Amino acid sequence: VKARARGPILIHVLTKKGKGYAPAETARDKGHATAKFDMVTGEQKKAPSNAPSYTGVFGDELVKLAVKDDKICAVTAAMPDGTGLSLMAERYPSRCFDVGIAEQHGVTFAAALAAGGMKPFCAMYSTFLQRGYDQVVHDVAIQRLPVRFAIDRAGLVGADGATHAGSFDIGFMSNLPGMVVMAAADEAELVHMVHTAAAHDAGPIAFRYPRGEGEGVEMPEEPQLLEIGKGRMIQTGKRVALLSFGTRLGETRKAAEALSAKGITPTIADARFAKPLDREMILNLVADHEALITIEEGAVGGFGSHVAQLLADEGVFDAGFKFRSMVLPDTFIDQASPKDMYETAAMNAPQIEAKVLEVLGVASIGEKRA
Repeated sequence: VKARARGPILIHVLTKKGKGYAPAETARDKGHATAKFDMVTGEQKKAPSNAPSYTGVFGDELVKLAVKDDKICAVTAAMPDGTGLSLMAERYPSRCFDVGIAEQHGVTFAAALAAGGMKPFCAMYSTFLQRGYDQVVHDVAIQRLPVRFAIDRAGLVGADGATHAGSFDIGFMSNLPGMVVMAAADEAELVHMVHTAAAHDAGPIAFRYPRGEGEGVEMPEEPQLLEIGKGRMIQTGKRVALLSFGTRLGETRKAAEALSAKGITPTIADARFAKPLDREMILNLVADHEALITIEEGAVGGFGSHVAQLLADEGVFDAGFKFRSMVLPDTFIDQASPKDMYETAAMNAPQIEAKVLEVLGVASIGEKRA
């Protein structure tokens, strides 16, 4: 007869990833979040790329900052490799903390570090930061502590699947008083945002970026400190303005090229900030165009909703101005390549082009819709 417990018992279970599949057992990451792979050899079939990964860019820039400032430190929750902090952990182990799968503790710990005069970067996947949201609100935002949130895996994440899609952080971070929320349009912008976050001591600040490789843009020799709440103009056109927040900017450019062949040259702007909004830039876009379309890699209730609120408050809709917001659909999208997932979400260049034609009422060049 087995004896029953007569007091508290702690059971410590060590999970061994990849158990039973030899290629995973021998792999450094134990086969975590793989692309398509050969079942016999375990070799992943990754497309070649000359562009650095967003995660790698973040990790490299953080180490550069840590070299110059001994108050820079980092916190992650069991994902030092996935968030790019492995280099920081190797170079400055006393300033890099892995709290295990305990996002709530990680956020509160980062808040305490900030309260103690350190400059913590809390690096977590968007989908995991959700677990620590109560702490983001009560331990960081209410106290206006300068925690820097590095939000990896923003948007649709390909091989990581629906469970890891970073769909909601724009909304749940942007509605917090005093929170600054940025999104990098490419890897060069991410460099600027890492340095901007490090220099921001007035309160909490977040920047989001996707899984995978960058756009292949030229990297800056010297990082810029971005003016908080200021976007940038990409190209000037007529009739319709496309306001992108995040890495859909590349697809927005492609859509604009296709539209130019139809005689439509849209204006393109990169918002950079979901909070605070670039009020002046947005209202100028409204004043100079028939229509405004926002594009973001997040669910409804995020950037586009904040823009709509601004336009409503300013009475823009009273005059019948045309506004549309392209967001992720109200569903969980199954695992596929990022391109295919965004095709399902109707957020690739052809769908952006179609949205422009729809809002302008154009069936084809020179033809108005009935």
